Amino acid sequence: MQAQLIAAAEAAFEHAYAPYSSFFVGAAALGQSGKIYTGCNVENASYGLTICAERNAIFAAVAAEGPAFRLRAVAVANKACVACSPCGACRQVIYEFGPNASIIFRGAERGYTIAGAGDLLPAGFLLRTAE
Repeated sequence: MQAQLIAAAEAAFEHAYAPYSSFFVGAAALGQSGKIYTGCNVENASYGLTICAERNAIFAAVAAEGPAFRLRAVAVANKACVACSPCGACRQVIYEFGPNASIIFRGAERGYTIAGAGDLLPAGFLLRTAE
């Protein structure tokens, strides 16, 4: 499954809109349902409006499956093939939907590495209301 997620993330970065940074990122999110959703980074001239590939993929999954979506794993790839772990905002979103999810990304060493969501965001924040 890891190879399939990485391939989907690598395919997704080809759709990225990155005219300002030229840093093309793709992500593939695997839900508990077994379905894979992809996303890419989409930049904006007002940089605060930019969205990362990881959040784009997870939000696509939520749009498809609804609020019960739960994340099993997410793979992140970039066209430059450089180290690139999820940013803080993405780590929080990943944790929200999969506190035990695996995150596959390019590490400091050549190639991909895997870390748990809790490892990348220790003491992550969850706010759950009574259901």
